[in-house]
Amino acid sequence: MDDTAAALADPVRREILVALRFQRLSAGQIAERFPISRPAVSRHLRVLREAGLVHDELVGRRRLYTLDPRRLLDLAAWLGQFAEPSAWEHRFDALETEVHRTRRERRTGDVAGQAHEETA
Repeated sequence: MDDTAAALADPVRREILVALRFQRLSAGQIAERFPISRPAVSRHLRVLREAGLVHDELVGRRRLYTLDPRRLLDLAAWLGQFAEPSAWEHRFDALETEVHRTRRERRTGDVAGQAHEETA
């Protein structure tokens, strides 16, 4: 997870991952998207590859890069523990449930009371 977090620390690498989200691209196609040198893009791709976030495949004379989201899923699962509802949110949910239950009981009680009056 440390390698993944370190690789994601750079905004260029994050943009490369976004670019690879739906398609595989060559290093040249990726480099065209950035105002940095091709060797700099190659270094970013190496970091992403070593972190297991992208895979490369040699197709003819081109090296195509593909996103591998598995490491991102591991990191997202770990980060998810910080997005869980707080104790207050649980209490508010319980209060909302209780309010709905009380309203339902009052409506049901009113209907039962009206039916009792009509039969009398």
